[in-house]
Amino acid sequence: MTVPTDDLSFVHDGRTFTCRIEGSAATGRGPWWWFAVSTEAHQRHAPFPAVASDTLADVQARIVAYHDGWLARRAAPVENPWQARARQRQAERQASAVVAAPPA
Repeated sequence: MTVPTDDLSFVHDGRTFTCRIEGSAATGRGPWWWFAVSTEAHQRHAPFPAVASDTLADVQARIVAYHDGWLARRAAPVENPWQARARQRQAERQASAVVAAPPA
């Protein structure tokens, strides 16, 4: 079953997703899936291009997965870049210590 090129709406976990295929005027690329969610005012997303092999189930699953991931990223605490660098250096020191350790 292919996806219609008209507007597409579905409900998932109490959220209504309203989707449509539109071209991107900014990039001049081909058609992309754009969607809005009933729980967000004035917010639209364009996570992936529309292709001829898209099915209704595939599009719904990809949009829900994208939106759930976006919500998780938005809810995550902001990481201080200095802390991230310190954690990276610590991991590198631990890895080099393992390599330098003599065999038992």
